[in-house]
Amino acid sequence: MNTLQAIVLAIIEGITEFLPVSSTGHMIIASSFFGIAHDDFTKLFTIVIQLGAILSVVILYFKRFFQTFDFYFKLLVAFIPAVVLGLLLSDFIDGLLENPVTVAVSLLIGGIILLKVDEWFNKPNDPEVSTEITYAKALKIGLFQCLAMIPGVSRSGASIVGGMSQKLTRTSAAEFSFFLAVPTMLGATAKKCYDYYKAGFELSQDQTNMLIIGNIVAFVVALLAIKTFIGFLTKNGFKVFGYYRILAGIILLLIHFFIHPLTII
Repeated sequence: MNTLQAIVLAIIEGITEFLPVSSTGHMIIASSFFGIAHDDFTKLFTIVIQLGAILSVVILYFKRFFQTFDFYFKLLVAFIPAVVLGLLLSDFIDGLLENPVTVAVSLLIGGIILLKVDEWFNKPNDPEVSTEITYAKALKIGLFQCLAMIPGVSRSGASIVGGMSQKLTRTSAAEFSFFLAVPTMLGATAKKCYDYYKAGFELSQDQTNMLIIGNIVAFVVALLAIKTFIGFLTKNGFKVFGYYRILAGIILLLIHFFIHPLTII
């Protein structure tokens, strides 16, 4: 990976992190097309730069993020399932990160679900639709978020759908998903860095620079993307993203099986 490729991946991350289209999946596919070696540093890069994008939430929602202790305990409850499954399935997840076909299939299936999610949940005039997040709802949202350990599923999409399944409005579910991303990606970044150094790897100066640049680019792009997404989601729902995922999944599968196999080198 070179610096230009790192910047492109960071732009993709910043745009897609808060969209229900899977930022990791898009970075895996982009890496495949660019012929980027999917070595240990590339795996580290695709996780760590997500933290830069996620930190844009802290800036944009500064006053709302620093709330009561009750709010943080709810985030902790929602975060616990990802910690447990992340530790148990670390090697399995790493294997999935090397398979673009997994991403394509996940995009396709997830797209079909997004076409229906507005019909399944948050029906107009439903008196039970709420902005309140209880501990039970937080735990269930956290369990939904764990689906995103499969590349292509989308962390934001899974947790937003999880929130809507608990009778939250689209906006409330999306915002809690953004807040939940902060401890989730802090934990994922810490775990990935620990594993990297435990395996005996060290960052070169070029690699360190790419991580710094990648995080800055992802942060700036995400700042611009997140507000746009919230406004669009509130007015239009998920169908556009569902169609996009289905189209992307079909194209990727056709390319892989009929034109040229997608591989992570």
